[in-house]
Amino acid sequence: MDQHKTTVKRLSVKHLLGIKDLTKEDIEQIFATADEFKSILNRQVRKVPTLRDMTIANLFFENSTRTKLSFELAEKRLSADVVNFASSSSSVSKGETLIDTVNNILSMKVDMVVMRHPAPGACAFLSKHVDACIVNAGDGTHEHPTQALLDAFSIREKLGDIQGKKVVIVGDILHSRVALSNIYCLQKLGAEVMVCGIPTLIPRHIESLGVKVSYNLKEALQWCDVANMLRIQLERQDTKYFPSLREYTMQFGLTKDLLNSIGKEIVVMHPGPINRGVEISSDVADSDQSIILQQVENGVAIRMAVLYLLAERKD
Repeated sequence: MDQHKTTVKRLSVKHLLGIKDLTKEDIEQIFATADEFKSILNRQVRKVPTLRDMTIANLFFENSTRTKLSFELAEKRLSADVVNFASSSSSVSKGETLIDTVNNILSMKVDMVVMRHPAPGACAFLSKHVDACIVNAGDGTHEHPTQALLDAFSIREKLGDIQGKKVVIVGDILHSRVALSNIYCLQKLGAEVMVCGIPTLIPRHIESLGVKVSYNLKEALQWCDVANMLRIQLERQDTKYFPSLREYTMQFGLTKDLLNSIGKEIVVMHPGPINRGVEISSDVADSDQSIILQQVENGVAIRMAVLYLLAERKD
């Protein structure tokens, strides 16, 4: 990628705080860059020296496995120096403020911060108070921009284009940062979006975002080209939104029998981690219609692209 340094288009943003802040051109630039990085990831030598002079800190104030590993791998593939931080083993547990924590890390000459935080807006708050590039790896129930980018990138890879495609997002929409970022991203790229789930897990007034709403999974599947199945986020629920997981699965679990009954082939996605046998059955998750493993693979390329383009913007 180094030889393209003078010709690369810059993003319109200094930080990746949410999809809402990106233009369609920004998203297309990220995809074009991810295409190049994906070809690098498939060769024998998978590292490039692009960010060899940069230090990136991964600050995870919430537990994460897939996103944290994906970012760390992306950073190392770009030859950046990586610092990992977990709040459970830090001074945050002793009452240190977010800004103090980050400023202490920045004093060690960190150029970029990848942060996951339980408070919506934490990344935006931080971007106004510290002198470093901030990448939002998920802030509460607000946004998860890199997940939405890799989801849309995976749809584009599978179907050739996103313009005009119909995508249904099924499950716990109320507590999902993935759902909101996906809605913004897909709409900017010209897709039609529907949300589907139990009424208590669909936010009020979500139609104001320009999405359709369904409470019937079979009808939603008959409408769509792509189904993105979200897990039930029990850890974010402070009250009971439905009687039992068994009842939820009976109404909104995606099974092979249900897929076979709709009379057409659709693309099945899941941002992970999967609750097999709850929102999706194993035979669907592992079927030819599923692109779940491709999503994981594309996550590294997308995050490499984001880090690379933001580093360009920082110059």
